[in-house]
Amino acid sequence: MAKFLSQDQINEFKECFSLYDKEQRGRIKANDLIVVMRCLGASPTPGEVGRHLQDHKLDRRAELDFSTFLTIMHKQMQQEAPQKEILLAMLMTDKEKKGYITAEELRPKLTRLGERLTDKEGKYSMSGMHRRIGLQLKPFQINRITANLSAS
Repeated sequence: MAKFLSQDQINEFKECFSLYDKEQRGRIKANDLIVVMRCLGASPTPGEVGRHLQDHKLDRRAELDFSTFLTIMHKQMQQEAPQKEILLAMLMTDKEKKGYITAEELRPKLTRLGERLTDKEGKYSMSGMHRRIGLQLKPFQINRITANLSAS
């Protein structure tokens, strides 16, 4: 699993895992799995957690070790794929099927939906994007948008 996760990620996961390893045996209760995953920024549903446990032949009363936890976290991170979610949201915004959305169409979405950005954050994330040229729905531009959001 180490080949898929950075050492920083593994350290962060271990630190959080250890907080829920109350008996310091290198294991957490399966019931705590969803809480630990959410503490680390993942957003699993109870159904997804159940499937992860089932994949490892564990029930909700079982305990899991750190290696199993890393495997589950990696799989969850792959499932969530924020770039795909952003692309899907942009495609849904493109009601006329033009293949792009304008900055004027995107700004209200950034400042009013989901984890709302302030007007200043919305303007910052839009800086450098020409208003008359639509935002083409291509992965490199989605990367640019997400990079701008995380930089602020």
